[in-house]
Amino acid sequence: MIDPLGDMIARIHNAQMRNKPKVSSPSSRLRESVLDVLRTEGFIRGYAAVEHSNGRRELEIELKYFDGAPVIREIERISKPGRRVYVSVKALPRVNNGLGVAILSTPKGVMADHDAREQNVGGEILCTVF
Repeated sequence: MIDPLGDMIARIHNAQMRNKPKVSSPSSRLRESVLDVLRTEGFIRGYAAVEHSNGRRELEIELKYFDGAPVIREIERISKPGRRVYVSVKALPRVNNGLGVAILSTPKGVMADHDAREQNVGGEILCTVF
């Protein structure tokens, strides 16, 4: 797999289009960090790490809906393996006039854009959500 985070984003998007309550994805530390940000920002209900008998770990993601519509209206991968996108604190984007969130990978960990502004760090924009 070339882009594991992009794969997880596509799985979430596809599951929400079919109104699935849960979706599973292979586990990694980066994916768990991104899911932590999505959970704290209120875009997903939560996630759980499931260990299979063959030793592989998967993340089971509980999706969130409001009045039958998915809470995540749009989730987009910004920095891709072929084109990395880095920004400074001053150049951090405002997603949907502040209603959305840009998830960044910074030297202080994976965090939302407003947390990066508070801690005065820039980094790689992984994805945007609104």
